[in-house]
Amino acid sequence: MKLLKPLDAAWLYVDTRETPMQVGCLAIFSLPPKAGPQFLKKQVEKFRATRDFAYPFNLRLAASRLRFALPAWEEDRQIDLEYHFRHSALPAPGGERELGVLISRLHSNAMDFSRPLWECHLIEGLENRRFALYVKMHHSLVDGIGGMRMLARMLSPDPHARDLQPPWAVGAGSGGRAKKRDMPVATPLQGVVRGVRTQLRTVPGVSRAFGELVREAVRHEDKDWALPFSGPRSALNGKVSGQRRFATQHYSLERVRRIAKAAEVTVNDVFLELCAGAIRRYLLEIHALPDKPLTAGVPVSVRPADDEHAGNAISFIIAKLNTHIADPLERVRAIHDSAQHAKQHLQQLHKADIDNYTALFMAPFMAQLLSGLGGHIRPMFNLTVSNVPGPDRPLYLNGAKMEQMYPVSLLAHGQALNITAVSYAGQFNVGFTGCRDTLPSMQRLSVYAGEALDELEAALGLENGG
Repeated sequence: MKLLKPLDAAWLYVDTRETPMQVGCLAIFSLPPKAGPQFLKKQVEKFRATRDFAYPFNLRLAASRLRFALPAWEEDRQIDLEYHFRHSALPAPGGERELGVLISRLHSNAMDFSRPLWECHLIEGLENRRFALYVKMHHSLVDGIGGMRMLARMLSPDPHARDLQPPWAVGAGSGGRAKKRDMPVATPLQGVVRGVRTQLRTVPGVSRAFGELVREAVRHEDKDWALPFSGPRSALNGKVSGQRRFATQHYSLERVRRIAKAAEVTVNDVFLELCAGAIRRYLLEIHALPDKPLTAGVPVSVRPADDEHAGNAISFIIAKLNTHIADPLERVRAIHDSAQHAKQHLQQLHKADIDNYTALFMAPFMAQLLSGLGGHIRPMFNLTVSNVPGPDRPLYLNGAKMEQMYPVSLLAHGQALNITAVSYAGQFNVGFTGCRDTLPSMQRLSVYAGEALDELEAALGLENGG
């Protein structure tokens, strides 16, 4: 058995029918130029015949009396592939709307905790000779960076490669099987002892960081520092239902970089700005824009480049979206100042301190959800905005080119909207995941985000890069 880290376990604790804690990736492929009607049939047959399960696809929650007090992974040697791999087809005309409706429904379905916490769906019938692959995993198993790396491993930069395996046979590491270091044998007591020793070593660094947070909360000396619970309640911050809406948008990565350079900010600042611009316009239309600026919880990866483990290797910062500012150029520069301040606070921590700092930092958020207060009181932050680096070159699945990839994320009570971007081969692809009941016209946000980018470009005097 392998005990879960505190942050990984937390996603299990707060998983409910209304707030399933799963993340996904939607990849859209074009058929090879000479592929006939048998291409996808053979692909499905090959996938179904592949019954080797790599780490972490071979893990399930260990069944014990302490399962939820001390959750642990164990290897499942009898995985029902027919349950985990599904083959679907879109109704005609097989456009983006039909695909979005299907992904919204698939992502709304809760996962079976008695099985390995993943699903893979191959979806045919997408117009213009395309098909899609949607992979869903519980957040306790993987974060955004880890998920993107796993997807990239099952693909190839070679359009002529024809021996590629499905994601569950590739997993997080090379060789297609769990390594001993990934699944250490440990009793719950041994795991607790190791965890306590690690936490004690991190006390000084974590204490300093939190002392700084508390002092700023009391003094309010830095207007750019977005502290927890400093954002207002808004239309995005009530209770959520279990049903989701999903929408997408994509831009040229070079266009976003050009705008960032001209504004003297980062690519992530520009992303936060297009989110802020879209949300400001959406809330203005429904007469619900707060006077105070909304805040975004921004996951920050602390995963080394060569780390092949699953689980979560992230921390969080909070940035002001400055939705009270009408001018896009003034707004993006204010966003930059807020994000930089939050990053500097996090960067003072040593790597060994990050896990415990993150668990402590997110404890009030998790406590809201566990206590049932989420969606009833002021949120820790108004929404989650995440930017995940993806593959920088075109990739292929047995000759089928991946055209786009989109992240599909999770929601919680008090967090009815999540906006996550992933870069891929010169693209900047954005997935909008929202609560179906709270945001009935959520697709407008994806349209408004594109127009917010146009406005920022115009404010900088740049030509539209398309």
